[in-house]
Amino acid sequence: MSSSKKDDMIDKDLYEDLEPEEIKAILDEERRSKTKEKETPDQKKDPTFPRWVFGLIVFAVLLNGVAIFPRTFSIPAIDFLVTSHQLSQDETIQSHKESVVGVDTSEGRGTGFGISESGYVVTNYHVIEDETSVTVHYPEEGLFNGDIVKIKPEHDLALIKVDGDDLPYLPLAEHISDYSSPQSITFIGNPLNFTGIANQGKWIASSTATSLETDVMLLDAPVYRGNSGSPVINEEGQVIGVIYATRRDEEWGRVGLAIPVDHVHTLRESQ
Repeated sequence: MSSSKKDDMIDKDLYEDLEPEEIKAILDEERRSKTKEKETPDQKKDPTFPRWVFGLIVFAVLLNGVAIFPRTFSIPAIDFLVTSHQLSQDETIQSHKESVVGVDTSEGRGTGFGISESGYVVTNYHVIEDETSVTVHYPEEGLFNGDIVKIKPEHDLALIKVDGDDLPYLPLAEHISDYSSPQSITFIGNPLNFTGIANQGKWIASSTATSLETDVMLLDAPVYRGNSGSPVINEEGQVIGVIYATRRDEEWGRVGLAIPVDHVHTLRESQ
């Protein structure tokens, strides 16, 4: 395992470079579909494959033409929407999503997650860089003003505090042991202007070849722009890492990168 520094691609798309027109078409169709759902609330919805996802596929085919039909179906955005819908049927995932927040800054939006009922939220440093305060959006509790109370640029982590009580939060694993074998993980975030998207993957390796002052976790997972700050959750429902970037690895290809939870504990304890 090399110890040389690598260029981590902060908040970049993984697996496939979607053209701006493709992203806009996907978002526009999803918004139209949600509007139709609100207009017909009494209609029964298919719990396994919602009509709006099928609409996305049809729309993409019409947009790009039948000649590239196979490529259209490989668009990861469609895959992660379908996967998120399926995962979100699980009550445990639904509960996890309540603790995952949007972090809005003057430059855009990232992801964060609550780590205490008193309103402490973790996100990436690069999400809130050059900001003194941000807007934090909880799925159920709504909007809060957030103060940045601690930063760790060397680990790309930041701690935000909002004024609130009994806020939802995710439990942190005490630490993560050295990598030994692939482990199934889930993660939740706000990629490509969507909110509360759940997805899954595997922790496949650890690496010292990073731009941060720490080893990082390599994830075989569909990480997208906006997933920065997403919690990596193990099968016991505990946070074991924080997504911050993607990279093309010499051995594994394109992977997501996550900061081990040990540094979240250090961030919290130093406050």
